[in-house]
Amino acid sequence: MKNNIIELIKSSGSTGVEFESISKIFRLYEQLKYATNLKQIAQDIYFWLHNEFRIDNMTFTLFDINKNEKENILVEGESFYLDDDFTNFFIVNTHTSLNATISFKAISKVHNRILQDQYHIIDGAFDLISPIVQNGILKKNYVESSSIDSVTNVYNRNYLVETLTRHLSLSKNKQSHIYFLMIGVDHFKAVIDEFDHDIGDKVLVELAKTIHSNVSQFDLVGRLTGDEFLVTLLSTEYEHEVTSLAHKIISDFAQTEILVNENTKQILKKTICIGMDKHIVSDKESINETIKNADIALYEAKNKGRSTFFNYEDLRVEDTIDLF
Repeated sequence: MKNNIIELIKSSGSTGVEFESISKIFRLYEQLKYATNLKQIAQDIYFWLHNEFRIDNMTFTLFDINKNEKENILVEGESFYLDDDFTNFFIVNTHTSLNATISFKAISKVHNRILQDQYHIIDGAFDLISPIVQNGILKKNYVESSSIDSVTNVYNRNYLVETLTRHLSLSKNKQSHIYFLMIGVDHFKAVIDEFDHDIGDKVLVELAKTIHSNVSQFDLVGRLTGDEFLVTLLSTEYEHEVTSLAHKIISDFAQTEILVNENTKQILKKTICIGMDKHIVSDKESINETIKNADIALYEAKNKGRSTFFNYEDLRVEDTIDLF
């Protein structure tokens, strides 16, 4: 690995080929220094392989050994397996449970022979950039662990509020208002009491899927605590659209079947309630205050019965809310 670079440096003074090989390696290194995330790192590696070695098929995969899970960060060209003919791969070890594999495939026997003749260049380049790739992997893991709920893979409260605050700052008040939906499972504690926390997690995962299937990719979804989810609708401007969306989420989740026991095929169905409040961007009211109001609306919806939607603005003085 590093010996490949050393040998190239030794001989580069006398031949132009080795000097050009070193130039190729450091072109990749210089490019990766400006990458801001792991996907961009993977894209830069692909462009380098494609431009310098005519490689069209590359896969950058992240493996979590502890969870026995893999995530494709980038797939370019046709899919292939590591044991296919003409396939080469390089493993980046972070000395944690996360490792990455950069694999690529030649398009023909002749192309593969050319790659083998130049593989010392690719091998040397990958060895040089390994620390950059390692940092990208660790950064991705840190951001996700500090911002993503481990059960449902949606944002946690702190990250959602931070992201929304940053969005409002960057948008320079182009949005006059934003709708918040607070979503909670009806009688969620009964699920834990009758079954266990694993089944409770299954309910939450299915609810997260239902929410995501109905909202836009620009909307923010976060799990606050227990069974409560907060949805910030950045792509929806009109209240009647928000109301329709809320009722659609309620309806879709009521039809969702959750497998409780694989042997007996026992199915569980649950319902949800939704509370809504509108955040006026120009007001002094904080985002946290709007979240609190949406939470109050959710409890009012639950007091009225299952599968209920309630708007905080409809809360009257004579309405009583049982918070305990």
